[in-house]
Amino acid sequence: QVQVAESGGGSAQPGGSLTLSCIVSQYTSDTSCVAWFRQSPGKEREGVAGVYATSRSMYFADSVKGRFTISQDPAKNTVYLHLNSLKPEDTGMYHCAAGPYYVCSAVPQMSSAGARRKFQYWGQGTQVTVSS
Repeated sequence: QVQVAESGGGSAQPGGSLTLSCIVSQYTSDTSCVAWFRQSPGKEREGVAGVYATSRSMYFADSVKGRFTISQDPAKNTVYLHLNSLKPEDTGMYHCAAGPYYVCSAVPQMSSAGARRKFQYWGQGTQVTVSS
């Protein structure tokens, strides 16, 4: 059974930075896309970013493009989401998910329902709070 686990959330001031980690226990054809979703209070879950586990192809939502970046440590099966220039609207529960490679490019536009259909493996989530 594939397991996904996030860590690294916390609190930051506007303009600050945080780094989230996501460990996927096993990369297969069904888990080679690692994606981040977030759910802010009163809003549906939205796609933030997606990356192929075996390449440098990355996809970001317009709301985070230029501020959030991704790095990977293949030896540790870990994907890092670097949250920079944080804004209060970045506040939310961030979930990491693993899914098949062919869904990665659609992550930034993926609806909450679509994410539940396409991604079988989810972490428990880690809270990010941005406030002054």
